[in-house]
Amino acid sequence: MEFYEAVRNRKMVREWSDAPVPEETLMRILDAGLAAPTNNHMRDWEFIVLQSDEEKENALQYVREWSQRQVESKVTEGDRPEQKMYRYAIPRQYSMLADASYVVIPLFKAGEALFRASAVNGLNLFASVWCVIENVFLAASAEGLACSLRIPVGEEGRNVCRALGVPEEYMMACYIGIGVPDDCAETLEQYVYSAEEKMHRGSW
Repeated sequence: MEFYEAVRNRKMVREWSDAPVPEETLMRILDAGLAAPTNNHMRDWEFIVLQSDEEKENALQYVREWSQRQVESKVTEGDRPEQKMYRYAIPRQYSMLADASYVVIPLFKAGEALFRASAVNGLNLFASVWCVIENVFLAASAEGLACSLRIPVGEEGRNVCRALGVPEEYMMACYIGIGVPDDCAETLEQYVYSAEEKMHRGSW
């Protein structure tokens, strides 16, 4: 797939078909992630890949609990795109991962100093792993697949890392579901802008 087509087709989905994703396809996607630029040239990134129901549940139990609480306690009214997206997405926070062919958890080496950063460059480790994640999104798109994404809330990330035996010096950035999207899944409206609308020439 041509690059700009992959960018245009890249999308987050929350409903999947039953079509399998070959492991060699997953390996190409993760290799693309590892080709991302790195802040320290060390590529201090690791991936945990979950495939079986048991593997997924071990990590996603915290997502299921969080999602149930949110569905019970929050309803966003209104017809703006972000409000519609919230109503659609929150009940699917667990299933959009559990039903994917694979759940990938990107990990990056970082200490507690990350939370005390006083300047943008103090977030280099965090920014670097998100370059990895974007490469994964684009590679999945190029393979004709799609992704779902969840960023852990509160202590959720630490709990998942403990459940998965992750070394203390690593943190998870997010969960990524990878699979073949369901053709019948609902497509929600998004805000769309052009570069010209968002570009400031010379200064703001």
